[in-house]
Amino acid sequence: MDTNNYCVIMAGGIGSRFWPLSRSNKPKQFLDIMGEGKTLLRQTFDRFCKIVPKENIYIVTNEMYRDITLEQLDINERQVLLEPIRKNTAPCIAYANFRIWKENPDAKIIVAPSDHLIGNEPEFLRVAKQGLDFVARNNALLTIGIKPSRPDTGYGYIQISSEELTGVQAVVPELKKVKTFTEKPELKMAKIFFESGEFFWNSGIFFWSLSSIMQAFDIYMPSLNALFQEKVNLLNDSSEMAVVREIYAQSKSISIDYAIMEKAENVYVLCADFGWSDIGTWGSLYANQRKDSEQNAVVGNNVFLYDAKGCTINIHPHKLAVIQGMEDMIVVQTDDVLLICKKENEQMITDYINHVKLQKGEDFI
Repeated sequence: MDTNNYCVIMAGGIGSRFWPLSRSNKPKQFLDIMGEGKTLLRQTFDRFCKIVPKENIYIVTNEMYRDITLEQLDINERQVLLEPIRKNTAPCIAYANFRIWKENPDAKIIVAPSDHLIGNEPEFLRVAKQGLDFVARNNALLTIGIKPSRPDTGYGYIQISSEELTGVQAVVPELKKVKTFTEKPELKMAKIFFESGEFFWNSGIFFWSLSSIMQAFDIYMPSLNALFQEKVNLLNDSSEMAVVREIYAQSKSISIDYAIMEKAENVYVLCADFGWSDIGTWGSLYANQRKDSEQNAVVGNNVFLYDAKGCTINIHPHKLAVIQGMEDMIVVQTDDVLLICKKENEQMITDYINHVKLQKGEDFI
């Protein structure tokens, strides 16, 4: 296994759209949300261990998730990079860049979220190896584009260019130059994207050499890079957390897509299809779960259903639930919260959270 291969897993989100199962003190990446015996973070970590040395995998997460991260993963404390506040993906990637730079300036890096599902892991690993090989040979920023199966409005889209690739090595037929990035479109536009064959879902999985991404930060986010450059010798030291708090206080909250990928000229996409899903909502989870003969997706040890159809149900393992006469509903029961709502109205969950917070404070959030 190539010791220059590194992986950065981003695990700092709160997963509010999975409330009440996902809570601020234990968000979805730390849960076995599929009911398969492994948390999403553990699944992601184990997947990358097959192509990246275990000691080269870094987890970027919030300060409050330090202990739970170390509990779930058998890793050294130095591999957990703690963010004092959430500032989106660009600052967290910059932080990881400088920590890795201190250890190995020749690193090739995969950056990935902690909460994606991969249906065909062997195919994913094959594509990932192609990605690492490409960025090792080229000054390039690479992302994975997923062949869309439907005109989904919940994903960002990447438009591929028809121009012939020149001046790059390790080219495979699935590799394309990026023409445009588009954020989550309305349904009419998503249908046009889907039918054109030129657009792929933006997976949020990136590949680059450390030198390529640091050069890009120098060009497109120079102020952020300068903040880390000034304090780099204090990283991986007893003063690291104080330094990171200082830098994050001055950092802009911005995604890597907006900050760099949409601006840079050397951006490529590896078009793939390996059963990818961004598990961002109860609806997307339902689409990926096993279902009974009535199309109910059930997680729970003691659930009894009668005349129930098309529901997604998640019941605390020590609770018993009897559910009758429901169709196309979300039913989630934790130790202290019960949520029942229509699947078609799941976008209102964030409103429910705000109402609960206003009336009851943070205890149930």
